[in-house]
Amino acid sequence: MGRGLILGIETSCDETAAAVVERGQRTLASVVASQIAIHARYGGVVPELASREHLRAIVPVVRAALDQAQIALGDLDAIAVTSGPGLAGALLVGITYAKALAFANSLPLIAVNHLEGHIHAVLLHERENASEAKAQDDSFASVTGTETPTHQNGEDADCSKASLALVVSGGHTHLYLARPTDGAWRYSLVGRTVDDAAGEAYDKVAKLLGLGYPGGPWIDTLAQFGDPQAVPFAFAQVKTKAHLVGKAPRTKAAQTAPIAPLDPRFLFSFSGIKTAVLRYVELHQMRGEAEARAARLFPGRGVETATPRPPQSKEEALALCPQATLDLIASFQHAVIGDLMKKTFAAAESLDAQRILVTGGVAANRELRARFRKEARRRRLRVSFPTLSLSTDNAAMIAAAAWPRLLAKDFAAAELTANPSLALQ
Repeated sequence: MGRGLILGIETSCDETAAAVVERGQRTLASVVASQIAIHARYGGVVPELASREHLRAIVPVVRAALDQAQIALGDLDAIAVTSGPGLAGALLVGITYAKALAFANSLPLIAVNHLEGHIHAVLLHERENASEAKAQDDSFASVTGTETPTHQNGEDADCSKASLALVVSGGHTHLYLARPTDGAWRYSLVGRTVDDAAGEAYDKVAKLLGLGYPGGPWIDTLAQFGDPQAVPFAFAQVKTKAHLVGKAPRTKAAQTAPIAPLDPRFLFSFSGIKTAVLRYVELHQMRGEAEARAARLFPGRGVETATPRPPQSKEEALALCPQATLDLIASFQHAVIGDLMKKTFAAAESLDAQRILVTGGVAANRELRARFRKEARRRRLRVSFPTLSLSTDNAAMIAAAAWPRLLAKDFAAAELTANPSLALQ
């Protein structure tokens, strides 16, 4: 093996991404071509458009990553690609191109689960921090002639103990117990959503209120100007359906990530709060206001327009939304984050996990990070997040997750294809 360079390729949804990571701990290049401006015109991801845009972007994005890393294909030790879960057509673009590159350059191909990639985004961030701190310590020691101090975050970067991982994004809300075993990682599903993912609820509520796509940045920004206690949203505990106990799963999703064996305390459901917001909007005659806001922000919906940015001040927010709408948004976010916290920390306590990893697109939410950190301090637990750029879909996390598989020579078969419902285990 050479330098341990892995080219990661990620095309599971609406970002075309490529990255080069060295030995799973140092990002040499990370390039992401976003499709947000295209899908914002329709209020959500259109699968056919996503696949078409991946076809356009995949070659220049990979070339840009190699140029940024200042390497050639011949310098690589492996190519890693997301094999699922995700949109079938989008996944196939990345897989087909990765297979062709690997074959043409006699390189091993590594298939990576998208959810595992998100978990390794946190670990990659910590390893890079630890490496940077060690380099600074070594530099200080060489200048002063003193012994290199032991870096206190080394244990964090190593993460040798089991961790509870919350993967929360537009398509996923899952809890996993992640265990390092013989250099590889094993995952046990602890909890999951039974319907909408948290990020999906954000997108749908934002669309209902006439705001932009993706909904997360809009709601996160506007929520800080509202009263989070104004609307008393509540979550009921998800109950198992007695008539389904003992029966075979009826859908492919239920087969790959079954709900029946899971503790109901760790199951999420966000369709109810989405409906509650809809009912509130109708009861308080806010629909006309939302339609007018959408027409102002996105004139000619369905045609190409510039994507507006969320307001950055109280004055801008009030010009866009009356106080009642800001209060509704703040209450929605407060309730969703509260439910994520309640079940995540309950699972950590039940499993005696001393460390929580929070990752995925929703992990970029400012209120979520602040409240999780505050509760973790109160409970004397460790909670870690990726950087903002590593929270959303990217290829660096795919290359980082592939490193243990490269060491174990766990390579993809020639018949590798997309698996939109791929389970993590």
